[in-house]
Amino acid sequence: MFPIETISARMLDYYVGRNDALIIDLREEKAYAESHVRGAVNIPYETLENRKDLPMNKILVFYCDRGGASMAAAREFVRRGYRTRSVIGGFAAYRGRNLVIS
Repeated sequence: MFPIETISARMLDYYVGRNDALIIDLREEKAYAESHVRGAVNIPYETLENRKDLPMNKILVFYCDRGGASMAAAREFVRRGYRTRSVIGGFAAYRGRNLVIS
């Protein structure tokens, strides 16, 4: 089992565009449509439990609005055998260069 690792919102840019990472936005579809981190896929937290199709060979980098849901998601997926990262402070703390605003 892999450890649950946390990263700062500033560190999120490190994972953008990497082939070994999948950035997952856990917020509702409307919030994602308004703004998100470039390259992130939107999987609302409420639907995550049923997902069995996420790649085992990638680091799953979770972020939500403030950080609580991403920590819960990281904990669950570590239990399933994935490597994960949870963004401390969530999207509210993100001020990076990969911000997409619709």
